[in-house]
Amino acid sequence: MSGDRALVIVTTSFPLTGDGSEAAGSFVSDLAEELSRHVPVRVVAPGKSDAREMWGDGVDVFRYAAPAQPLSTLKLGKPADLLAIAGVMAAGLRATRTAVRAGPTAHILALWALPSGHWARRIALETGLPYSVWTLGSDIWTLGRIPVVRGYLRRVLHAAQRCYSDGLALAEDTRRIAGREVEFLPSTRRIERTRTAPLKSAPPYRLLFLGRWHPNKGVDLLIDALKLLSREDWQRIEGVEICGGGPLEGLVKQGVAELRAAGRPVELRGYLNKAAAEEAILRADYLIIPSRIESIPVVFSDAVKLGCPVVASPVGDLPALLQKEPTGGVLAKEASAVEIKAAIGVACSEGAPRFAAGVRQLAHAFSITAIVDRLLVLRSSAK
Repeated sequence: MSGDRALVIVTTSFPLTGDGSEAAGSFVSDLAEELSRHVPVRVVAPGKSDAREMWGDGVDVFRYAAPAQPLSTLKLGKPADLLAIAGVMAAGLRATRTAVRAGPTAHILALWALPSGHWARRIALETGLPYSVWTLGSDIWTLGRIPVVRGYLRRVLHAAQRCYSDGLALAEDTRRIAGREVEFLPSTRRIERTRTAPLKSAPPYRLLFLGRWHPNKGVDLLIDALKLLSREDWQRIEGVEICGGGPLEGLVKQGVAELRAAGRPVELRGYLNKAAAEEAILRADYLIIPSRIESIPVVFSDAVKLGCPVVASPVGDLPALLQKEPTGGVLAKEASAVEIKAAIGVACSEGAPRFAAGVRQLAHAFSITAIVDRLLVLRSSAK
């Protein structure tokens, strides 16, 4: 494989600490490692400084200096933030150029559209190499709403050889901006564990929230929903684990303290690394996804591949995934505390085994080996 041309992955999501704070980053590292079984892989990724390192077995990583704060949270109107953005844009372009020149290259794959797609397009224009782009919801539903950015985003997507989106509705919205075919390609992590025991056939059940404590992820809705549960509801619940971290930390801690003071079995934990996250899902009977805005969260595919049913808000692609029979969980009527409370009640009344067949079907749809097979066609696409 040493003589093969490499696939260069350009991304803003790649693990640094392995503490579980980057779900998308964990997916990208898993994807790179799986691809490296078939083709040389070089990854352009953020780091504390410009550097080159080896990741896992055979993945060459070219780090560009980037602030710990996500670019999407920086403000163009603040001089310090503007300077940081300009620095990252220059560093990412340099790292992409270095990675492509490090050896024979077949294709550049940008994860995600901006700024990674911008860097891929610039280097493709310099070298004549083809590039492809994989979009996230933040690319289309946030950046795509800014008129000037939307126009440039269209150029980046339209010139790509292939365009992917990690959600069904997202693919349609991307198609409208790009004016071209867009393929649905789900993002999913490699799972190391399997559920060996059958789902618990009777209450009390364990519930789990695993994600960022951010308004989009609806952790505040979950806290309010738990406060609305009746004494009879709580008799069917063995415990609730709330894991993660983020800007709503104060609200989450206060809400959990109030629930515990009322005698409710709620546990609070921080970010979990991948192994600990899998263990938490295996302990759970239901994963709760109370998001206000969502496509297909990585934790959803983690859960179904570990045999765990879900209780979810009806946002993004979750209705399309959960409304078909056999279903893999309970879909709330809306993203509100009242309806999430009602959905938890239904789940704990009907019982987890009722969703086992649906969970197995969903697990087949999220296979990292199938995703890699689709991406391997890119290695033969160099001009």
